[in-house]
Amino acid sequence: MPETSASIASFWDAFAASFDEEADHGLRDPEVKAAWGERLRSWIPPSPADVLDLGCGTGSLSLVLAEQGHRPVGVDLAPLMVEQARRKLTAAGFDALMMVGDASNPPAQAGTSFDVILSRHLLWTLPDPQEALRRWIGLLRPGGRLVLIEGRWATAEPGEDQSYEVGSESMPWMGGVEAEQLVQALRPLVKTLRVESLLDPILWGRPIQDERYAVVAFA
Repeated sequence: MPETSASIASFWDAFAASFDEEADHGLRDPEVKAAWGERLRSWIPPSPADVLDLGCGTGSLSLVLAEQGHRPVGVDLAPLMVEQARRKLTAAGFDALMMVGDASNPPAQAGTSFDVILSRHLLWTLPDPQEALRRWIGLLRPGGRLVLIEGRWATAEPGEDQSYEVGSESMPWMGGVEAEQLVQALRPLVKTLRVESLLDPILWGRPIQDERYAVVAFA
């Protein structure tokens, strides 16, 4: 693993043990989990769909997808996050591939053709998010869709208020990306897209004061 990737993986590994304590991370509250499940049903085609969950973290969304009859594959750079995801899916009785890898450039072992590519709050962590978007769209089957759950936060996500220890490398969307900016980046790459607000407090376990949204883009 390159030094930069190793540093970022180590950064997120430090959050692995406590990551699921956030309501929208662990989905431990049945109401929060049900709210995300309803949203996923509205974004994902009927099951079974092949879904690549990029920056899967501890696998909470992959688990919801598996429970809905889909075939999720998870990729995350942080080994301890992936370990949690594997444990979570296995405990629920699902044999889903959760693997360590660079979500911005998914390894071929994850697969090369998907109905859906899903990411949540990942783009801000990437050195070149626009190149990542191009790669992801190239992995979609004809008519496939890219589902990006994003925001521009006034309050910090884990690590949002501090820099990775990776020298002078810049994260151009550090702190999140406004919907308008993301739409502008996507328009030349996709046929159609729509933006959906995600301000319902039930999704996050608390009231939200910043920008939260989903973009669903069709290849």
